[in-house]
Amino acid sequence: MLIRNVSLLLGRELDYVNTACVRISNKYIETIGKKIQSKKDEQIIDCEGLLMMPGLINAHTHIGDSIAKDINIDEDVESKIHPVTGFKQKILKSSGVSHLTSFIQSSCLSMIRKGITTFIDFREGGVKGVNILQKASFGIPIRPVILGRIDFYQDFKSIKTNSPIPESKKLDLKNLLNNCDGIGISGPNEFSDSALRHFSKQRKICAIHSAETEESNATSSKVTGKSETERALLAKPDFLVHMTHASKKDLQLVSKNKSSIVVCPRANGALAEGIPDVNLMLETGCNVAIGTDNVMINSPDMFKEMDYLWKVSMGMKKKRLAPKSILKMSTVNGSDLLGGKVGIIQINNIADFIFIEKHAIDLEPMHNPYASLVHRISENTIRAVMFKGEIIHGKI
Repeated sequence: MLIRNVSLLLGRELDYVNTACVRISNKYIETIGKKIQSKKDEQIIDCEGLLMMPGLINAHTHIGDSIAKDINIDEDVESKIHPVTGFKQKILKSSGVSHLTSFIQSSCLSMIRKGITTFIDFREGGVKGVNILQKASFGIPIRPVILGRIDFYQDFKSIKTNSPIPESKKLDLKNLLNNCDGIGISGPNEFSDSALRHFSKQRKICAIHSAETEESNATSSKVTGKSETERALLAKPDFLVHMTHASKKDLQLVSKNKSSIVVCPRANGALAEGIPDVNLMLETGCNVAIGTDNVMINSPDMFKEMDYLWKVSMGMKKKRLAPKSILKMSTVNGSDLLGGKVGIIQINNIADFIFIEKHAIDLEPMHNPYASLVHRISENTIRAVMFKGEIIHGKI
């Protein structure tokens, strides 16, 4: 397939190229250039008036709770989403598999229409929970990266005495990791140092919630004498989620340990838990990506997430985030969590793209493409979405 006359955001820096050609072969980007001669019998697509950008990476979701949209919206964060006592867990355990599957599929389709081609999910429920998501997403043209979780949590007494993970649960973890892409840990306040260090020995993706609330930070300090982030790093995570109340010292530790951060600003706002200081994260050298978090709380819409982050950072932190930096958080930076083959338009990468109508009524005239994409775009301005070199939504 040869795409002609398209504007695009090229490479890791999302450089704006006004007119280019892109050849796709076997789901990969083969060639990018100003002019490329077509091959015999090659499909040619003229994209005059369209801007091609990387497919979005939603770096943190809980898609299994799609069944619980907007339940008890006025309850506090612990009663909503605590990994043991939260009513979300009760809903998931009492819901039939067919119902869960149906609503998970709906959320996958919703993400596709919004240009999300990859999502990283924290999936509760052990191997059974992983299997539900795998079966629900099978045949849907979207890339789920599933981080599973065993049904095991420790109390404060076990944390203080540094109790290890029981051998039976170590076997459960090994079995889990044979069936998914990695582990999504609920948080350091549910595990001893010994347990967190055991998680660090796993060879697949490891991620953990940290410093989401002031209360969780205070609990960690009271029980262990260490910040929640200090303890989270014992698991040697590839990335930490939220970090809404992380200190500058915490962020420096994250940067030093070469872990990344995934922020979920709309979820933090909806739960009245504050807004992450992304400027400080960037200043301390952290790689920052973006996720939409619980479908129970938010629609899985990365464009809304970028718009919210841009404006609320200025409104509350009194600091400006460059729109291009935010766009990188949703593409390039998320790609770095997954090996760099998605989320970046460059040769040899997978051909996941969004085609935007440059002349859409809400975008034209597009004086600053980065700002336009971050805070003016909507589902209505998306002409088509490509996944692995195939148009999966819309038409060109």
